[in-house]
Amino acid sequence: MAEELAGLVEVMERGPAGTEPSDLPDRRQERGRQRAARLLRSTMSVLGRGGLVAARGAGHGGRALADRLLVAAPRIPVRNLATLRAQHPGVADPEQLADLLVLGACRASAALGAGVGAAAMLPVPPAMPVEIAAETLAVAAVEIKLIAELHEAYGVPAAGNATQRAGAYVTAWANRRGIDRTALLKPAGLAAMAVGSEVRQQLRKRLTRSSLRRLPSLTPLLIGAGIGANINRRDTRKLAKAVRADLRGRIPADPSYWTAAAPGPVVDGARGRRKR
Repeated sequence: MAEELAGLVEVMERGPAGTEPSDLPDRRQERGRQRAARLLRSTMSVLGRGGLVAARGAGHGGRALADRLLVAAPRIPVRNLATLRAQHPGVADPEQLADLLVLGACRASAALGAGVGAAAMLPVPPAMPVEIAAETLAVAAVEIKLIAELHEAYGVPAAGNATQRAGAYVTAWANRRGIDRTALLKPAGLAAMAVGSEVRQQLRKRLTRSSLRRLPSLTPLLIGAGIGANINRRDTRKLAKAVRADLRGRIPADPSYWTAAAPGPVVDGARGRRKR
């Protein structure tokens, strides 16, 4: 799942900011659709034999989905600022980088919604609750990855090990805001965030709402593909707007964090010379 997630987001965030998925070159659109399909399949595989239980949980509190998300969260691939700047050397400031991150996440979540919406026309209605559960988890992973990388862009990343950082970002996703800085003062607080009953309750509520909002994407005859894409794109953009508004008001611990992560000069592999 981690590899498909990283590939989907990074392919979809390339291209001029402000364009819709339909404006992407056909080849890139097709790669995005293929990666979205693989991500949905791998997510369904993660659900495994418990898929129907997880899907049922999505309609009755989201407990099973919340458990799955907490297990998967530490493996969500998050790029640090140096990697992000190296992949997007033309960005001039955190706002431009954040624009690209949001663009990629919105396109990725839209591709996932379109995939499930299109599958709704197939004559396999018993499988659709699992499809919705898989889409809900996959989109949550895309959005958690977005939140984590927005924190990198604005110079306020979570501290701690992978599990602790994941707990902070999952909680931020459930709360629709940046990480709670007061809860990050002690490592013990970070660890508690990942497994605490309050966090799980917030996740269950958020995942339940997300699942119910995706029910219109089951509309048959491919109409659901457009509905699912639009719902996901709109929700991801709304989440990003709220998180960015919160992060803009925070002061980075290192005022020079942006320039410190600037990409170095490109090396010509053939001659070993630096390009000016």
